Amino acid sequence: MTDETQPRAVMIENVKGILGAVFGDYRNYIEAQFRKLGYRPAWKLFKASDFGVPQLRPRVIFVAIKRNIASEFSWPSVPVAKALSVGETLYDLMAENGWRGAKKWRKQAGGIAPTLVGGSTKHGGPDLGPTRAKRAWAELGVDGHGLVDSAPSPEFEGMPRLTLRMVARLQGFPDDWRFAGKKTNAYRQIGNAFPPPVGCAVARQIIGALETRRVVDLAG
Repeated sequence: MTDETQPRAVMIENVKGILGAVFGDYRNYIEAQFRKLGYRPAWKLFKASDFGVPQLRPRVIFVAIKRNIASEFSWPSVPVAKALSVGETLYDLMAENGWRGAKKWRKQAGGIAPTLVGGSTKHGGPDLGPTRAKRAWAELGVDGHGLVDSAPSPEFEGMPRLTLRMVARLQGFPDDWRFAGKKTNAYRQIGNAFPPPVGCAVARQIIGALETRRVVDLAG
C-alpha cells in the first residue's frame, strides 16, 4: 500500500513485544523495505499514562517519513499530560445514578488502570481480561467479570462493574464518541483501539514536520 500511494509519512502502532529480540529480523525487514521506498523509519515505546490516559498500556509506534522531511520530525516529549486515577476519571460516571458509595469508591480507585484487554475475538464476552488483570481491577474496587449497562443504583453494595462509556474514557476517548454494534462488539472496538491522545500527540509531531518542510520549500 505504501509503495502504491507514497504518503509523506506512515504511522503504525503495535504491542511492546515487537521490540523483543525474537522480532529483530522482522523489524530489520520492515525497515529495509521502507528505506528502499525512500523513507527513514524509527520505533519508539510509549506508555499511554504519559499522555494523560489513566491506563498503563505500553505501546510501540513505528513512524516512517520521507527522507527529505525526516530531519524535521521529533518524537513528542513525555510526559505530555498527567494521568488521573481511575477514581478521579470515572467518579462522575459512577455517581450519575446517585450511588451513595461513589465517594468511598473514588478513594479506593486511586491508581491508574491495568491495560484494557478483552478486545480480542478469543474472548467470549466483554470482560476485563484474565485472572491477573481481574485481580488488578479488584484492587481498584472494580469487578472485572463483565460490563453493565448503567452506573450503580443509590443502594448498590459491593464492587461495581464498568459501563462501555467508562471503559472508553479509560482508553482516552471523548464522551461523545459513538461505537457501532451491541456491547460485545463495541467493547472489542474499544479494547483494540490505540488510545486517541497518544496517536494525536505523535500525529501532531508528524504534521509539524510536514508543515515545517513545506515552509522551507516555499522559502527556497
